[in-house]
Amino acid sequence: QVHLAESGGGLVQPGGSLTLSCVGSGNFDSIFTMGWYRQAPGKQRELAAEIFSTGSLNYAESVKDRFAISKDNTKNAVYLQMNNLKPEDTAVYYCNIFEKNGNNYWGKGTLVTVSS
Repeated sequence: QVHLAESGGGLVQPGGSLTLSCVGSGNFDSIFTMGWYRQAPGKQRELAAEIFSTGSLNYAESVKDRFAISKDNTKNAVYLQMNNLKPEDTAVYYCNIFEKNGNNYWGKGTLVTVSS
């Protein structure tokens, strides 16, 4: 059974930085993408960043040049380095792993609050 464990959320002041981590356990079959989505209060879940099996990266326009996604294939882990955080980055951040066979896995989420 697959399980995604996120960590690293918390309270940070505007302009600060946080790093989110997600480690997957269980048996994965041909991972296609690993990514981070976020859901702000009253809004729909949206993609923040994703990294493809090829290494290609995709970022939401709102986080480009501030967030950096990376992965460790040996650990089925994906990381999100978030810099220059803004109040509008406040959200629950969810780890996602999508396999080539269509299986889609989610973590339970970690809360990031950006506030002075």
